[in-house]
Order: sequence, then structure tokens, then C-alpha cells
Amino acid sequence: MKQPIILIVGTVDTKSDEIGFLHEQVLAAGGQSRVMDVGVLAKGKVAPDISNAEVAQAAGVTLQHVIESGDENSAMALMALGASKLAAQLQQAGRIDGLLVLGGTMGTDLALDVASSLPLGVPKVVLSTVAFSPLLPPDRMPPDLMMVLWAGGLYGLNSLCQSALAQAAGAVVGACRVARVPRFERPVVGMTSLGSSCLKYMVKLQPELLQRGFDLAVFHTTGMGGRAFESLAARGQFACVMDFSLQEVVNQMGGSVVNAGPERLMGAGRKGIPMIVAPGATDLVDYPAWGQMPGRFAGRPSHQHNRLIASVGIDENMRREFAHSLVNRLRQAKGPVHLVLPELGIEEWDRPGAPMHDPEGLAAMMDEFGKCNLEGIEVSRIQSHINDAPFVQQVLAVFDDWVDRGLIQKVAQ
Repeated sequence: MKQPIILIVGTVDTKSDEIGFLHEQVLAAGGQSRVMDVGVLAKGKVAPDISNAEVAQAAGVTLQHVIESGDENSAMALMALGASKLAAQLQQAGRIDGLLVLGGTMGTDLALDVASSLPLGVPKVVLSTVAFSPLLPPDRMPPDLMMVLWAGGLYGLNSLCQSALAQAAGAVVGACRVARVPRFERPVVGMTSLGSSCLKYMVKLQPELLQRGFDLAVFHTTGMGGRAFESLAARGQFACVMDFSLQEVVNQMGGSVVNAGPERLMGAGRKGIPMIVAPGATDLVDYPAWGQMPGRFAGRPSHQHNRLIASVGIDENMRREFAHSLVNRLRQAKGPVHLVLPELGIEEWDRPGAPMHDPEGLAAMMDEFGKCNLEGIEVSRIQSHINDAPFVQQVLAVFDDWVDRGLIQKVAQ
């Protein structure tokens, strides 16, 4: 392929040596670079391709306004806004192929905004002194973000710093060389699932959808998967969504870090994408298995999936609350919505004899759906477990009907 063009973003006033070294490493790896200066204090030794004044202008202010904005936090927030707008414009115009940002906490704060402005599939590497730190809120991290720890790089271009810089430059250039931005040559059905042991419907649905001319993309609803799903839905990339694993919504309600943010279940609806929805795995709140179970759920049935993630069952009141939250979100959808309610179970661990079996809680949630305002929402209640054949058959019946009626388009979006 042609030499990939990497947008290097950093504060030229304080990190000229590091940015210059990054530029050299990008060239050595076979790429080209465009440097964007987001510093505001002074000029550095590197001449940027995009000046700090241009960044400020993109944010709707002058550089002097940024300098006089009050403090470094407000100044960097303005520069983050301008840098994000410019990065998105450059990518849309085909003038950059990847992103490389470096910084400490201040630069990383800005980097998360800039990286989030670019679509899924565009390589994004952040070289940060706080890479993978608990300081980084999951809801600000793009699902495909790559991070490299800037070890020993806070001040001075020493050998440790050079090692990290070279690794980051090689990572982004290499990613651009082999990247395959999604082409969406066939219409795509976006589906959610909580792994393949808890929820299994995709095994039978995939060949059926392929036979009908649709690709299937399944997203793992452990926080970042849900964010990727919502991002693509909000961009209108799906012909239909089969959103059957809504446990991230319950995690949000329960205060778990394993969530996809408050906008979960909203992207497809706002875009008018046809939605087939089921309350899969909504009897659970996830938490890190290496940590403590949230105190409010003490004494509830639990299941440790592996050494990373564990789940605890929620009570009847929370199940009823979820039913209303789900319906309220679905009623905001601009396209067709069908809610499938499998009344014999919503995930594999809730079967009789399994650790999360709670028939009273399941019955309470199903009962509460009947008390919700379901105006504008098609509803199917089936005497089946979500992982059994009748659920798949009902989903396909809805899907085929919508295709026949022209509600689901058989051409790529």
C-alpha cells in the first residue's frame, strides 16, 4: 500500500524532542507524518504541520483565548475540541490513515477525545504515562484503542523513552499497513451476546442469516463490546440489530464498571435501524472476579466465570426496574422494534439446577413487562429458554417478515 500518513498529536512546546523522534521513527517504519501542535505555552523546536492557532480556531476560539481561559485544564479542553474536529476532518478527507498521540495525564485526557473522533477501524495508538490506569474511564476509551506505556518518558529522551516511542510508532504504522477498514459489502446484522457459554443463539442464527444474504457481527457485552456495537449502530452501519444481551444495562444500573455507558440500547433506535430485542442475561450484575462483590448484592447467588469476571444475581425489585428501563429506551426508537420475551429463561446459568436459577425473579420481570407502556413495540412471549430452538425460530420469523415488508434492506448500508 501507499505510505500510511500518521497524525502525530502532542504539545510541541514541551515535547519537541519526543515528537521529532516519533516523526523519525514513523519515517523509518515506512510511513509519513503530519504533526499537530496542541501546546499553548510557546513555540518548540519542531515546526508542526498544523499549528496550535489552527487547533484553537477549529474549537471556535483564538489561541489567546485559550491561553487566558483560566487554567491548564480549561485550556486543554478547548484544544481537545479543536484537535478532535480537525482529526475527524482529515480522516474523512483521506489525508491521514492513523493516529498517534503522546502525553502524560493532560495529553492522555486530550488523546481520548481525539481518538474517539475517528471511526472504528482507523488505527489509534496513544503513548501515555497512565496507559491502562484506573484513572481512565472506560466510557471515554474507543473500543479499538491501542495504548503503549510511556515508561521513563516523563522528561528527557533517554533510552527507555526512545524504546517506548519507537514501539508506538511501529505499532501505528504497522496497523495502518495491514488495517482492513470494514467495507460492509453485504448488509450486516449487529448482534450482542455474553460470550458463547452463557448465551448460544448465534450458533444457530449465523448460518440462517448467511443463507439469507446477511453478514453477522456478534459483540461481546462486557463493556467495550457494547460501546463498539453502539458506535457502529449510531453510524447506521447495521441493516438490523438483534440486541439479545442487555446485561450491560443492568450493570449500569447496579454501578458496575463492566458497562457500556448510559447510551446503551440507544444508537440503533435513534438511527431508525430495525431492532429485535430480548432481555438476555439481565438477571446478572458483573464485577471483577479479582475484586470484592459489591456490598449491596451480598448474599445473592453468584457465578465466577473466570479469574477476570464474576456475576451476581439481582433481586426481583431490580428486575422490575430493568423492565421499565428497557421499555422506556425502546419507545424512543424511530424504527420498528420487536421485543421477544423467552419466559423459560434468559441465560444458560438460570436453568433448573444451575447456580443462577431464580424462577421467582424471572416471573417478576416477565410480569412487570405486562405493566409497562408497550405502545409502538411489537411483543412476542414464547414458552422457551433463550438458548433453545423456539427462540431462534421466533427471531427468524420476525426478521423474515420485516425483510418481506421492506423494513430490513437487503443491500449494504
